[in-house]
Amino acid sequence: MLVQKQPLMRALRRSQTTLGSDSTTSSRSPPSSSSSWIHLRSVLLIVASSPSSSSSPVSSDRGSIKSPWSRRRRKHALLAKQWKGLFDADGKLSDGGIKFLKKIRTGGVEPSIRAEVWPFLLGMYDVKSSRRERDTIRAQKRREYVELRKQCRQISKRGEWSFKLKEISGNNSNDDGLDVSQVFDSPSMDETASARQNIPTSRELVEQEEEDNDIITNENISEAETGSSDSDSSEDLEDTKPLLGSTETEDSHLYEPINIALEKFETSSSSSKLQDFATWQRIIRLDAIRANAEWINFSPSQASVSEAKAQQLAESVGLKDYEHLEPCRIYHAARLVAILEAYAIYDSEIGYCQGMSDLLSPIISVIEEDHIAFSCFVGFMRKARHNFRLDEVGIRRQLSIVSKIIKCKDPYLYKHLEKLQAEDCFFVYRMVVVLFRRELTFEQTLCLWEVMWADQVAIRAGIVKSAWRRMRVRAPPTDDLLLYAIAACVLQKRKMIIENYSSMDEIMRECNSMAGQLDVWKLMDDAHNLVVILCDKI
Repeated sequence: MLVQKQPLMRALRRSQTTLGSDSTTSSRSPPSSSSSWIHLRSVLLIVASSPSSSSSPVSSDRGSIKSPWSRRRRKHALLAKQWKGLFDADGKLSDGGIKFLKKIRTGGVEPSIRAEVWPFLLGMYDVKSSRRERDTIRAQKRREYVELRKQCRQISKRGEWSFKLKEISGNNSNDDGLDVSQVFDSPSMDETASARQNIPTSRELVEQEEEDNDIITNENISEAETGSSDSDSSEDLEDTKPLLGSTETEDSHLYEPINIALEKFETSSSSSKLQDFATWQRIIRLDAIRANAEWINFSPSQASVSEAKAQQLAESVGLKDYEHLEPCRIYHAARLVAILEAYAIYDSEIGYCQGMSDLLSPIISVIEEDHIAFSCFVGFMRKARHNFRLDEVGIRRQLSIVSKIIKCKDPYLYKHLEKLQAEDCFFVYRMVVVLFRRELTFEQTLCLWEVMWADQVAIRAGIVKSAWRRMRVRAPPTDDLLLYAIAACVLQKRKMIIENYSSMDEIMRECNSMAGQLDVWKLMDDAHNLVVILCDKI
């Protein structure tokens, strides 16, 4: 089958990504093998509509242990008044953040305070940090983000000029693979020399970028945060250490100082660097334009942005073909472009792959300051980046875990999947890649992510090994809650799969009925049941 025979992550990297919107894509003819991810985005779904109690095998074997997400026990989300009451006089979370994380695990976060809470959940702030420490971190993150945006602009400008010079020098060169630096240094072409005179210098590019800082980083940054924002070099940035410890499935290098990340990017050859960035940039802009508008109802301030402000930001990041969008969607797309380009340089090993915009879109809908949104996205990608690795190791590991959960919980269903040659669970591929973003509504996605993030913070901070020992027995935090939830989706549909499906294609065709059909709290309740039963076996 297609999903089994083709290297999936290579398909993510293909440059033939000129597809239109999701709705448009579904009406087109099947793509060629060179753009198989387009096909995967439309068919790799799994149906998980709410089943009757008689068809769900994940409602037993738990005994007296109850899930924090059970409908009988579900509590309200963390409220603004409760949030403020969690801090002491120095601005530190009481008891090291234990009550804070427990509250989020049982009900999520009230929408009005998400912008304040998420930086804690996504590692921008340590759960044990003070107000003064957070002020320092926030100012530094702003400087770092401004520096990354400067680099994006410089690389983009140099890429444009190198392309023009290649066009000029193309007829005089017998080597189609001529390095960009050779074009810049060639003294034998009068036209090239003339063109070179118009190339902006690094200093000119920096000055131009500084003029755009207010657009790129939003205007409501305090003076304390902007003290060093006019630095022209990443060498002026202060070194920072990871705020949280790493786990086996995370990469601590993503918390290295920005100047180190920039140095790593600069070590690549000039031509390779420009080509990679140009490819990432093109795909980012396409994906940004296609971003859905589900977020609008949850972000009134961004939904009411003026047309002038939206177009100004769009022009500053080089966004094109956005005339058909309303101002709020133009503004949203431009912010996606700015932050995703910065991340592509920051983590050049991953760069950009389709699907990453799905993960960033909810973050920028909640957080209006780009430098904070970027830092939160870095924290999110610290684990999620493995979904986009070219070697596919991260994806295959997660699919293997889903397969093991199903095998341990329901051997009969697993044997049926084996008959269909679907035991590798590639039919849940998209769920894993974009963390249920396409299968859940906007609000449901945020609820699931918040609970998942709270688990991960608790594990990284070592809370489960000390003060949370009693909670560990009743509802053990897990780094793989998402995978248990995905397995729960499949198990909820076991009866239909066993009785009605006789091929992988039939499962895939049924997948489209899942979107919008899930009860996210029932899903997490079933996922927790699986954690209690199987966490020691997986």
